[in-house]
Amino acid sequence: MTRLLAALVAALALLCGATFGTARADTWRVGTECTSYPFNFKAADGTYSGYDVDVAREIGKRLGHDVEIVCQQWDGMIPALLANKFDLIAASMGITEERRKKIDFSIPYRTSVGRFVAAKEADLKLFNADDSINVDGFKGIRIGLQRSTTYDTWIQAKVPSAEVMRYDSVDALFLDLKAGRVDAIMTNPMKAYDAFLKKDDGAGYAFVGPEIGDKALFGPGCGIGLRKGSDDLRKQIDTALAAMTKDGTLDAISKKYFPFAIYPTN
Repeated sequence: MTRLLAALVAALALLCGATFGTARADTWRVGTECTSYPFNFKAADGTYSGYDVDVAREIGKRLGHDVEIVCQQWDGMIPALLANKFDLIAASMGITEERRKKIDFSIPYRTSVGRFVAAKEADLKLFNADDSINVDGFKGIRIGLQRSTTYDTWIQAKVPSAEVMRYDSVDALFLDLKAGRVDAIMTNPMKAYDAFLKKDDGAGYAFVGPEIGDKALFGPGCGIGLRKGSDDLRKQIDTALAAMTKDGTLDAISKKYFPFAIYPTN
């Protein structure tokens, strides 16, 4: 009886171990900031939501995977992916050649553009009438940026003489802009509109200059980040995203958070 019981316990342990392993394999750990409303954020009830999160969950659903959100500070996002802290990045990360040296990306699921925001009364002249950069207009102006972003790269490439203050989060940019610690910020216009400009706190502020869509520096858009060597998975995600674009799912997710489409349409 003792030997039979021991055999049954061992068999049960193997079965439980196999089941546990399968459950883990069917769950994607997806890294995102969790603080970048409305792209990825933690709601009042403790659940995670936002455009990036919804897109990741829909891809997971179509490919038969549950999605577990893992919160990660922006400047550590790629190192954390490479250290296997999570399996994918869904954080509105722009596809750039510099990042491609370290990780792979899916096709874009969001456009990648930038824009400046400042107080209306400041009347900044950062651009000329033809929308070209007015380098002199940046003199004496403190520009707030989120560190390790394509906006930081753009400033360094286009206006290297600008006085830049770097922050860990976009929300910190809005706070310091209101407090007068920076004169202007450069960030994603979708984020700026939804989280700041359309609210009472943003009533005295506005966009400065044109929308900047420099593909050479911003890339073709934002994609799902994967570790190199994940070619089969990348192709599956690309197929899912293409289908989501074609059947209107991506449009529905986009319109859930914005009054306009924020994904590539061609």
